[in-house]
Amino acid sequence: MAMRERHYTETDADRAGQRAGGRRDLKPLVGLWRYLRPHGLAMLGAFLALTVAAGTVLALGAGLRRLVDRGFGTGDVAMLDQAVLVLFAVVAVMAGASYARFYLVSWLGERVVADLRRAVFDHVLRLSPAFFEINKVGEILSRLTTDTTLLQVVVGTSAPIALRNLLMLVGGLAMLAVTSPKLTGLVLLGVPLVIAPILLYGRHVRRLSRASQDRVADVGAYVEEQLQAVRTVQAFTHEPIDRQRFAERVEDAFATALDRVRARSWMTAIVILLVFGAIAVVLWIGGHDVLAGRISAGQLAAFVFYAVVVAGSVGAIGEVVGDLQRAAGAAERLFDLLATEPEIKAPPTPLAMPEPARGALIFEDVTFHYPSRPERPALEKFSLNVAPGETVALVGPSGAGKTTVFQLALRFYDPRLGSVRLDGVDLRAADPADVRGRIALVAQDPAIFAADVFENIRYGRPDASDAAVHAAADAAQVTEFAEKLPQGFATQLGERGVRLSGGQRQRVAIARAILRDAPLLLLDEATSALDAESEHLVQAALERLMQGRTTIIIAHRLATVLKARRIVVLDEGRIVATGSHGELVNAGGLYARLAKLQFDDARAQAG
Repeated sequence: MAMRERHYTETDADRAGQRAGGRRDLKPLVGLWRYLRPHGLAMLGAFLALTVAAGTVLALGAGLRRLVDRGFGTGDVAMLDQAVLVLFAVVAVMAGASYARFYLVSWLGERVVADLRRAVFDHVLRLSPAFFEINKVGEILSRLTTDTTLLQVVVGTSAPIALRNLLMLVGGLAMLAVTSPKLTGLVLLGVPLVIAPILLYGRHVRRLSRASQDRVADVGAYVEEQLQAVRTVQAFTHEPIDRQRFAERVEDAFATALDRVRARSWMTAIVILLVFGAIAVVLWIGGHDVLAGRISAGQLAAFVFYAVVVAGSVGAIGEVVGDLQRAAGAAERLFDLLATEPEIKAPPTPLAMPEPARGALIFEDVTFHYPSRPERPALEKFSLNVAPGETVALVGPSGAGKTTVFQLALRFYDPRLGSVRLDGVDLRAADPADVRGRIALVAQDPAIFAADVFENIRYGRPDASDAAVHAAADAAQVTEFAEKLPQGFATQLGERGVRLSGGQRQRVAIARAILRDAPLLLLDEATSALDAESEHLVQAALERLMQGRTTIIIAHRLATVLKARRIVVLDEGRIVATGSHGELVNAGGLYARLAKLQFDDARAQAG
């Protein structure tokens, strides 16, 4: 059943683990069928190869009986030679079938995991920012890597082993019954003793497996968080504390994994003890039957062989059950994620955005709370009408709601009350992709990807030509520093653009927005990281870009919005004043205080 976006807290994981541990079935693995179904031919080939391989193992028992009774028992050399040749032929068939089985099931495992990873990544990209606001990225990465790897092991190794040993178990029991019904009855008496620990320990192993995966996810989440802020970590000499905290998480994961390993080890040891103890008893009774002439030596040899096959199959199934239960926990976590429905999505029949695009943006009596802060409205009864081609600046203290206006305009969230309309269309009635296709964003902390300069600028319009990219780079003053990089525009910028300065990253983001050529521009303090000379050049480029386009500017430095046609002052999610710079200064209030503080400071620094 689909669920709404939610937070994968530790309590959720623990409860899910308890649910998983309390079930003896492997129902979560059924979800893999949708990824296996398209590869039916490979599955059929793998099953046939697996059946042939299992059948040849059982055929070895019949060959062993023939070898002992007709070769060794009669002293016939020709019969001995013939029996050995038959055994060699059976072994050759088994080798060929085993090759086909291993290749096909391994291919299936890798293929299914590749398809599953693509499905999870595709789905995660559809989830709205609210999901990532309250879920750790490291936790999601764990689903995408660790959990899918566990499923690869199941599809490519554990499940085929379980099926192969199940076939050999059934076939071995049948051959045991044919060889000696009396001894077979004794073997079957011992089966419940072997199955019981598997069932009893299986629940415990699965619960510990789920807990182990959760602890590994905690490790991954912590590593990602610290490495993303490695400069801050080092700047504050926080390494000793982070090492200690990481060590604690690693030790927690180790301790939980050790509990799981201990439980599986006990289960394996008990099964082996019971299985081979039963074989010893069967050998003792069967030996007396041979001496009494009730069965032949070949029958006993074949029976022992089949008993070993059956015992080995039971033991292998016992070990595989632990893997299957662990994978069932991973599958449950993955399919929970895949079942999470995005809060923001296109309606069944979205309204088409009107053409040509005008860039008219209207907020009407909007009230909005962030999911992580439901007790405090980010915007309250907020109304704003931005006409096509108009430039509006949003100013106010931190937390006033300026960035929230951008978040709602991009439809990263939907307001609790009121509506947001672009070109007359309520954003909830349109396809989010169509809405965002009409907007260009320059964030205060722009995202720079681990690609070259070309690709980072082309991110604004993937189909843009190199000439268009160069033109945008020229307009945003990117060319001057890009051409000095080791490979020019083809230089890889590293993770999060580490090879660039803050101002250079900002200019790349501006070039990206220029290339997008959208009717609505959202500028979040777009020149804040530039030096005075670069700011002057980029501001001129932005002013050219803003002509004929609707532009909303978030400004912390009031000097950047003096030319804005309209300045909107926000405080605690409400509009408290509107007007030009001069009008707002003369009116006094919050804007006048902010202007006095900033401009007095600027004069003092200049003096």
